[in-house]
Amino acid sequence: MKKPLTQKIIPIQPVPIETAVDSVFLLSDEQGKIYPRSVGGFFTRLRWVMVWVTQLVFYGIPWIQWNDRQAVLFDLAGSRFFIFGLVLHPQDLIYLAVLLVLAALTLFFFTAVAGRLWCGYACPQTVYTEIFLWLERITEGDRLARMRLDNAPWRAEKIVRKSTKQALWIGLGLFTGFTFVGYFTPILDLVHELLTLSFSPWEWFWVLFYGLATYGNAGYLREQICKQMCPYARIQSALTDMDSMVIAYDSARGESRGSRARVAAPKALGLGDCIDCTLCVQVCPTGIDIRNGLQNECIACAACIDVCDEVMVKMNYPTGLIRYSSGKGMADKLTPKQMVKRVWRPRVWLYGVLFLGVVAIFVGGLSTRKGFAVDIIKDRGTMARELSNGDIENIYRLKVMNSTEQTQTYAASVQGLPGLTLATNPVLRVPATGIGSLTIRLTLAADTAQAYRGKASPIRFRVEAAAQGKVVAVEEKSTFVIPR
Repeated sequence: MKKPLTQKIIPIQPVPIETAVDSVFLLSDEQGKIYPRSVGGFFTRLRWVMVWVTQLVFYGIPWIQWNDRQAVLFDLAGSRFFIFGLVLHPQDLIYLAVLLVLAALTLFFFTAVAGRLWCGYACPQTVYTEIFLWLERITEGDRLARMRLDNAPWRAEKIVRKSTKQALWIGLGLFTGFTFVGYFTPILDLVHELLTLSFSPWEWFWVLFYGLATYGNAGYLREQICKQMCPYARIQSALTDMDSMVIAYDSARGESRGSRARVAAPKALGLGDCIDCTLCVQVCPTGIDIRNGLQNECIACAACIDVCDEVMVKMNYPTGLIRYSSGKGMADKLTPKQMVKRVWRPRVWLYGVLFLGVVAIFVGGLSTRKGFAVDIIKDRGTMARELSNGDIENIYRLKVMNSTEQTQTYAASVQGLPGLTLATNPVLRVPATGIGSLTIRLTLAADTAQAYRGKASPIRFRVEAAAQGKVVAVEEKSTFVIPR
């Protein structure tokens, strides 16, 4: 007779809410939560300079006024983009494409020269993670204090510290979302809407969405964005080679590792300069051990260089056990001057030449850009019609996009067929940075039309505007259709 099945009931232990949130955001990483240790030094100060610069630019630009308007504003509703003195319409998005190409070439250039400089010093994920970590340190303490606090039971002190941190994180996230929306809605109007709680549904959505993204990415996901989501780490190996300057550990000098007294002679003990303090691991925001070699997870923040140099100074050893170097430099014991010389190799020159070429095209395009753009749209409902006197009429819609910040008057003329006349007033007045349209009727005399029966003849519209005392003209091609 089979024994009856029995079930062992295991009581479920309550999990602190923050631990649960951390577990969700840690994805499938077995490393667990990383507690980066604070560090000082040259590269840390440089990183904080970049934090200040990038955030002053991001948070400050929407408040700058230019010609009685916001200096940088992407007015999606009005299909206009203001960038200081430059006014762009959707037809000018080619300039945005050129800027993206320039950004890509810049990334390729600096990666080939010195690895992931963008990731370590200017990437929004790195910058906001640094800010959120700073808020975490001032509310919960440094690495060991935060670890003890997370393992402590939920008492008054822990609740106050955690709540203060969350309030600061949420406030910064919402302010970031508010600033982001301020690039698309005039930020002074947005302040008024905030005070009166009159945000539109889309404004509520984007403030909360961008705020939540900042809060989640910088507060919880942190290194997981760099390690598991960002594609840049995967393509880094294709952009760097043995002559790229990267963060490297001098294993020939550092091995074998081991602790020792400060006054001890490493060589007498058979040891290298690395005392195996693991501080380079503790300060790493992605939790890697740089002594195992360059890894995809390394974001080139150089925190390990700063902390290792501190240890070397305390031990009276030469600094630079962990330093910026190249694979070739480490292998062949090259001097810094020799490594810098090798950095300027063909691929770097190629990226530099391409970058300068695209910059020249971009600047040339902007300098020769007219103050307005013209679009001619033929009426497709009535391609052509014959009037009672035998004349042929075609209808067009003239669309003029004024890219200046003054009201302009435009006059249209047409060329291409003898006897072709404008049957409507060809003058159009367009407000500053606005878009105007005008219906234009063209007629061709009956006797002239006989020679072009059944044909679509090319014609040219010429639109002129007076700009700063001189006449600026734009020509646009179209066709005049004559029925059989």
